[in-house]
Amino acid sequence: MFLGPGLGYLIVFLLVPLALILSYTIFRRGRFGGVVYEATGENFTRLFDPLYFDIVLSSVRTAAVTTLIALLIGYPTAYVIAQLPRKWKTIALLAVVLPFWTNFVIRVYAWVILLSGPGLVNETLTGIGLIDKPIQLLYNEGTIVTGLLYSYLPLMILPLYAAIERLDPQLREASANLGARPSRTFLSVTLPLTLPGVLTGCVFVFVPCLGNFVIPEILGGGRSIMVGNLVRDQFLKARDWPFGATLALAVIAVLIVLLFLQAWASRTYGGTEGRRA
Repeated sequence: MFLGPGLGYLIVFLLVPLALILSYTIFRRGRFGGVVYEATGENFTRLFDPLYFDIVLSSVRTAAVTTLIALLIGYPTAYVIAQLPRKWKTIALLAVVLPFWTNFVIRVYAWVILLSGPGLVNETLTGIGLIDKPIQLLYNEGTIVTGLLYSYLPLMILPLYAAIERLDPQLREASANLGARPSRTFLSVTLPLTLPGVLTGCVFVFVPCLGNFVIPEILGGGRSIMVGNLVRDQFLKARDWPFGATLALAVIAVLIVLLFLQAWASRTYGGTEGRRA
């Protein structure tokens, strides 16, 4: 009885749409769009067409770069927050999640205002004499990575903070008492024991970056197409629902593989290092 509402929600809004996506992948596009219920395997072979395959690889690269940068920024940030007094921890965590209180599209357009030709960044650089005239900061892959990083960095910091906060400080003290340097303590104690949080944060950042289409559209000016844009265009512009469903299924498959790898690594390395400690 208590599971009923949650299961009903999942069935209606997750399983049924997922079943529709799965079913569309084996049919072909109609002459004027939509779905013709004639079985075909053409949609899966088109995935490996160089045009679409390059877009998928480019999307994976952009998502991976964003995830790596988020990890390099997020881990020190989470570590520092975990060392703060309780009062300041609350304030710092509030500052981390504060951007989520603003509409996502508004936050993305704010970057357009900041990075445009007459924007604040160009005006600042011109005012301090670093550049003579405004430079083009928008509509490139670096801007897309910046927008993705800004949008999803909190999803990296929060799992890392939770993992570091649970870490017993006596383990680090024991390492120091045994003569280990801070770098050795970090590599041998802190990092292995917080590896589940690292993996969780990486999944939380990589997956939405891979499927995002708003940021490439606005900050990339439509010049850099990611797999999310490709899926959207197949449904709304090309009206090729079967191939759009196949692309969406490929993204879902990547998500499932990453979740299984994250769960396996958390059990294997997290449990092993915990027993060693």
